[in-house]
Amino acid sequence: MSLYPSLEDMKVDQMAQAQRQHNAAITGTAPAPDAPAGGYPAGYVAAPSYSPATTQRREHISSLYPSLGDEYMGLDISSTTMQHHIPEWSVVPVAPQTVALPTTSGPITNESGIVGYKRAEVKHGVREVVLCKNADGKVGLRLHSVNKGIFAALVQRGTPAALAGIRFGDQILSIDDKVLAGYSKEKAMEVIKKGNPKRITMAIRDRPFERALTLHKDSTGHVGFVYKKGEITSLVKDSSAARNGMLTGHNLVEVDGQNVVGVDDSEIKRILNAAPNTITVTIMPTFVYEHMMKQMSSVLLKKMDHSIPEI
Repeated sequence: MSLYPSLEDMKVDQMAQAQRQHNAAITGTAPAPDAPAGGYPAGYVAAPSYSPATTQRREHISSLYPSLGDEYMGLDISSTTMQHHIPEWSVVPVAPQTVALPTTSGPITNESGIVGYKRAEVKHGVREVVLCKNADGKVGLRLHSVNKGIFAALVQRGTPAALAGIRFGDQILSIDDKVLAGYSKEKAMEVIKKGNPKRITMAIRDRPFERALTLHKDSTGHVGFVYKKGEITSLVKDSSAARNGMLTGHNLVEVDGQNVVGVDDSEIKRILNAAPNTITVTIMPTFVYEHMMKQMSSVLLKKMDHSIPEI
């Protein structure tokens, strides 16, 4: 089963596969899958290739148009009969056509879009990070408890937590081998405060409440959703956002991997406008987002790490 960055990528690739199979049926050769030069993005699986024998067996269903053969609705329309009744009739062989397909990943999602896709990818796996405290004895992290779990609610820019790659919404599973299930945020912060200033080890699950959507701008430069204070409030019919499963009642968390929590709407608009035609946005259910933002002052939010992550 193939996976694609977006619905548009899937549809275009399916059409390209149909055209390749059609051309292969004409030439009697096997259709070769077009692998992008830089490789497909994580999670994207190329369609399987077929042997010539398989292609020939499927010739009657892979052609874009059915073959009339020598008979149509009881009439003999073979070349011999047509030339007998119509002297000027001639059969002109037509060379098979080829289709130029993109060499970048997607197939619609181009290289610039793939960069954002990779930055924003939510892997849901577990990784280990090692931190040390700064000169003030801090790691630059604020935590919040949600459903008996501990999550990163604030990652301050330029701090050990930001440099270690911790992101808003990451779940902290353990600190120095202490499993945090059932801990309050205060108790979890106390573990950090008592930790070794030179080495604090954390096990982190990648953003379990978040999901990333790859969208494509239309001719007007829009992807098709409306937001207010970062919350998705409505969708544009037949837009890329609507096609790819964008949901209202969710908050924007990242644009191409760049954190936008605490960023005002005008700045989010600027980031979206400056993004390439393919954008990957990361969203979180609003009720979870609001719970994590409780008692978070605007002064603290201004310290949030909004840098663009490295791949």
